[in-house]
Amino acid sequence: MLSINRSFEAFLDTMDEITILIPIDQDCEDKTFYLKLEDYSEALLIKEKVFIEGYIKYICKPDCDIEFGKTYNIVDDDGSETDLQIGAVIRLNEFDNMFAYEGHDLGVTYFNEKIICKVWAPTATEVKLRLYDQNINEYGTYEMVRCEKGTWSITLEGDYEKSYYTFLTCINLMWNEVIDPYAKAVSINGLYGVIINKEKTAIQKISTPLLENKTDAIIYEAHIRDFSIHPDSGIVNKGQYDGWLETETLNSYGDSTGLSYLSELGVTHIELLPINDYEEVDETNPLDSYNWGYNPLHFFAPEGSYSQNPRDPYKRIIEVKKLIQKLHECGFKVIIDVVYNHVYSKENSSFEKLLPGYYFRHDENGFASNGTGVGNDLASERSMVRKFILDCAQYWLEEYDVDGFRFDLMGIMDIDTMKELQSRILSIKKDAFLLGEGWDLNTPLAGDKKATIANANTIPKISFFNDQFRDVIKGSTFSVDDCGFVYTNLEKYEQMKNIISGSANMFLDPHQSINYVESHDNHTMWDRFQLYAPDEDNRLREARHRLATSIVLLSQGVPFIHAAQEFFRTKQGVENSYNSSDEINWINWNERSTHKENIEYVKELIQLRKLHGAFRLPSSSLIKEHLLFDDREQELICYLLKDVKTLGPWNFLYIIHNNHPDASYSIELPLGEGWKEIVNPHRVVLYNPSPVNNQVDIRELGTYVFCKK
Repeated sequence: MLSINRSFEAFLDTMDEITILIPIDQDCEDKTFYLKLEDYSEALLIKEKVFIEGYIKYICKPDCDIEFGKTYNIVDDDGSETDLQIGAVIRLNEFDNMFAYEGHDLGVTYFNEKIICKVWAPTATEVKLRLYDQNINEYGTYEMVRCEKGTWSITLEGDYEKSYYTFLTCINLMWNEVIDPYAKAVSINGLYGVIINKEKTAIQKISTPLLENKTDAIIYEAHIRDFSIHPDSGIVNKGQYDGWLETETLNSYGDSTGLSYLSELGVTHIELLPINDYEEVDETNPLDSYNWGYNPLHFFAPEGSYSQNPRDPYKRIIEVKKLIQKLHECGFKVIIDVVYNHVYSKENSSFEKLLPGYYFRHDENGFASNGTGVGNDLASERSMVRKFILDCAQYWLEEYDVDGFRFDLMGIMDIDTMKELQSRILSIKKDAFLLGEGWDLNTPLAGDKKATIANANTIPKISFFNDQFRDVIKGSTFSVDDCGFVYTNLEKYEQMKNIISGSANMFLDPHQSINYVESHDNHTMWDRFQLYAPDEDNRLREARHRLATSIVLLSQGVPFIHAAQEFFRTKQGVENSYNSSDEINWINWNERSTHKENIEYVKELIQLRKLHGAFRLPSSSLIKEHLLFDDREQELICYLLKDVKTLGPWNFLYIIHNNHPDASYSIELPLGEGWKEIVNPHRVVLYNPSPVNNQVDIRELGTYVFCKK
């Protein structure tokens, strides 16, 4: 890399404005500057002069149009000279309009007899392709040709399969070696792109039944490694993609684990924490460290630390594809967690090396914004950032056959990008599930442009994690002392009615509400309850936990379960376990045997939701028509699902959520005699339920469901 010593600096900050910064001791009263390009020279018009912290800033206007891809120089009246660097101009709409590229050929296109490589670097003055063998010996560096819209391209004759490659870019006189952001395969630890024959990764795709309504989904969130790494998982390929292929696995108690267990549980969608290539786990020694995967490095290529052979770029791709199709074979749809809001390291990212300052948002002072909390926010509203996101999502959808995306920190992203994602993804797979975190984060994007819960009605086919649902039931995530509904907070009564009926105050239709009380983030529900009431008896804590999960599964909207929530998952009190040990993060398959009764209870609640469509009404209008709250006893949540015989085996369902452990209530069921009990705090009986009088006693904390023909 060149080391450049500039006596002063000059930047193109708009299409017709140059900012020059000179040390104050180099200034004089009648300072003049000239713009030079080869034999051309012109005096710059000085529009403004400003004193700033030891420097003088001159705002100048050239007469000519500045051509990108050429090196201009600025000369002052003393003969001092510097290069004109590309500055803030790259963040203007005019720049976007000039260089937005719509082609679908960025990256490497492989043929047996040639490769075509293309990269977008509109401000570069030179770009080269560098090839290496698999022992990292360089065997060729080739000049690329500048093409339309700031792209650079090269065609090389020959078979370059398995070659490693990078791009070399010269921008503002600085050379950088860059990994292709569109690389579909990478070397171990992602240090190089790898040229592959995509046809060799093809496997047979298995179709799954069409999801008629999104409220039919029951989402189960899991981490690739957590799922199998426990010593008693019964899974051979622990912590790896291939661990998800194993069936009929048992723990030492003889109970099902892994994929067989999931099949018994009855959920419909498996949501996987990030599986694209990420930082902070050394793929040569993957068990020496741990990470959830929210440190994205390469967006198109799978993570290698879960692979049986991370040195083989084909292996990890095929393993991921087999995993997805195995889940399809078992009847599950697959959602992958994607992180299109930041990169692991802004300064070292391919984005910053290909076009400094373009891919990231900056505040009014020119500093990188940090709404994500990790040092950078991707500027999704810019044309080529948006294109990258759209291209990446489409690639995973078509190449890997995923069934949906969970957008991490979606509130960082802009609405127009999400609208285009919504349109493109659903045009390819019409029942794809799109959901995200719609938090309002401190990024320079205007509030009405953010993909937040407040703007949910502008992207009606995208679902949102409902933090109000979570906090009303178990207490605020941000205050351990806050008391939720399950701890007898009667002030939550009206909020409970709202969230149970689909959160119509927030969303147009119930499918937009992802109903959850626990996820990979923050304390598990069990750990939170222990912190809130450390001396409480475990049996009562389990009852509160079961009540919360039952509300998730029986409310209108889309239920979301954190893996092993159904057997009281604990992370030993660790709130943010993103880089904690396996012992903190693993699914403890011994506990699967300890808490069989609760698993059966949750399993049967899932079956009840599937059995009767009244628990998963697809529209707000149907909820208004069929769901009626009974306010006669305002210390309990009681409601009727009425006239629903076309949706399941019963015409009426009466649900009671009791959050009082030490009280007794006598409730008169509506509509006379003929009721049967299908759910109480201890069991679920879906077939041949017992008749009850229409005057029922509610004595225990938990959920009750009664049915009537």
